[in-house]
Amino acid sequence: MDLPERQSIVSSSVEQSGSLTTSISVPAAVSFEQSKVRWSSVWIALRPQHWVKNLLVFVPIVMAHKFTDLHRLGDAMLAFASFSVAASGVYVLNDLCDLEADRLHPIKKLRPFASKELSRWVGFSLVPALLLAGLVISAQVPSRLLLADVLLYAAATTVYSTYVKQIPVLDVLLLTGLYLVRILGGGVASSVPVSPWLLAFSMFLLLSLAFTKRHAELIREAADDETRTGPSKRNYLAQDADLVRQFGVASGYISVLVLALYVNGPEVTTLYRHPQLIWLVCPVLLYWISRVWFIANRERLNEDPVLFAVCDPLSYVLGCLILLILFLAS
Repeated sequence: MDLPERQSIVSSSVEQSGSLTTSISVPAAVSFEQSKVRWSSVWIALRPQHWVKNLLVFVPIVMAHKFTDLHRLGDAMLAFASFSVAASGVYVLNDLCDLEADRLHPIKKLRPFASKELSRWVGFSLVPALLLAGLVISAQVPSRLLLADVLLYAAATTVYSTYVKQIPVLDVLLLTGLYLVRILGGGVASSVPVSPWLLAFSMFLLLSLAFTKRHAELIREAADDETRTGPSKRNYLAQDADLVRQFGVASGYISVLVLALYVNGPEVTTLYRHPQLIWLVCPVLLYWISRVWFIANRERLNEDPVLFAVCDPLSYVLGCLILLILFLAS
């Protein structure tokens, strides 16, 4: 064979080899990118931004002035972790149950399962794994009552996601109960008794926020479809918005009344040397509750008042002011 012919064959082989390498490397890169997106979508599906709600487990230890006890604080952190992991499992379950409704929602349609970034089988695998992990973490706390508390939370949230959330008013009451379970779980984990005053105050305040969430949903749905006369996916009617607002505002103001009665009671003297200063907390709370409802009524609330408070600079200022008042009173 002549030299030119050999060079031509070698050149052709190199070109084919190069094209083969290109054809192999491109799918590999694509596969890597898809894997990267999938794991980031899993993280989004866990809704870590909602873990802030589980900070309620620290309320008993803070209100009892025991937050300097590192052992109690460590157990409270385990409670926070167990509730957060278990809550993520329920969020995934909720997304799987609400797929069709979420795909019609202007914001929720972007969720990983609604947008088909994640398959249902991924969700079906995540739910039991996350719930089991939450129970395992709670079992690390000496008090087995926390394990029972997290189990109750997981069962109640599952019932809420699959059935109760479609029953008006009962859905809000159960949602409030789930917040209270977190507070009780924090008290159990840190071995701090939760006072009836704290439970009563928290119940009415959290009930007000739960009604705020429903009110925001109602006015948003009414704005999206002015011709709709039937019930929403929560089975509320458009004309229920005024009633829901009345329930929510009344609940918020009752929580301040409970605080005022607590300040005037004998129990407060065991924790505070200057309990009369706590009266200053009342107008601060009244202002914050009223402001949240004004924002909700003006359609500027993103349907979740807790996440709104986390992103609201003024809420941080008011929160720090309340902590300062409690510090000066103690």
